[in-house]
Amino acid sequence: MKVQSRRVVVFVLIGVLFLAASSVYAETVEEYYNRGFAYSDEGKYDQAISDFTKAIELNPKLADAYYNRGIAYGKKGDLTQAIADFTKAIEINPNDADAYSNRGNAYSKQGKYDQAIADFTKAIEINPKILRAYANRGSIYSEQGKYSQAISDFTKVIEINPGLAEAYYSRGFASYGQNDFAQAVADYTKAIEINPKYAEAYINRGSAYARQNNPAQAITDFTKAIEINPSLAEGYYSRGFAFYNQDYFSQAIADYNKAIEINPKYADAYYSRGVAYFSVKEYDKSWSDVHKAVELGYTVEPQFLEALKKGSGRDK
Repeated sequence: MKVQSRRVVVFVLIGVLFLAASSVYAETVEEYYNRGFAYSDEGKYDQAISDFTKAIELNPKLADAYYNRGIAYGKKGDLTQAIADFTKAIEINPNDADAYSNRGNAYSKQGKYDQAIADFTKAIEINPKILRAYANRGSIYSEQGKYSQAISDFTKVIEINPGLAEAYYSRGFASYGQNDFAQAVADYTKAIEINPKYAEAYINRGSAYARQNNPAQAITDFTKAIEINPSLAEGYYSRGFAFYNQDYFSQAIADYNKAIEINPKYADAYYSRGVAYFSVKEYDKSWSDVHKAVELGYTVEPQFLEALKKGSGRDK
């Protein structure tokens, strides 16, 4: 989920004795802050950082200036500085759920998942309706194979916003991870209902149909994904795999060819095409694809390698 900047009008509480002297100061803080916000909205992050820094110099307790400068640093890829700014915003305002959520996002991008989960959890504790924290925590749980926790978080996202196709997609992915293919199909179907152009949802639903031994529906979904996005290599690869499992080897090879044409570094596609070539006894082509897959980092199954050696009468 995207990080979210925010805008506040800067007010400085002043005493009567300092009214005249403080009027310029207050205007200057507001000017720097608001201009920094405008720069950030325009994607001019260096200028935004400069203005937020000036606002902070004039008012070191301005939590939102740290918060928005942290977002600007994050957009520039400076996650360490972004975390430092979000931490400062939290120090000034310990009940800032957005700061916890965005710091968690930065930690996640650094691969510091325990810290990220802790921050997302704290954000949710402060604001039980903070959708981004549930979504990002759920994504980490899903990547860690903690599918039950992921499903719980994505279900909460759906409760908060039932019209978010990505939430159904993500919950479908977690359900697939639990081998609950019926639920995965249901969630991908809902994602498609909300967004009929969601090519990735068609691919994943097709994979779930394939696991349910419904190859015809799987191929239909992969074909639809390709219609929506003809440059999506995964669509051709997945359909090729489905064709192969139906013993339609020529169609499988044609789809693997297309996947490789789109993504010449697609190791899985080279290996799968090599397997298909083996099935039609084109051993030289099979060896060529196996070598390319290995070159790209693919680990070839020993059983297949032995079968290829035996079938081709060569060792490599």
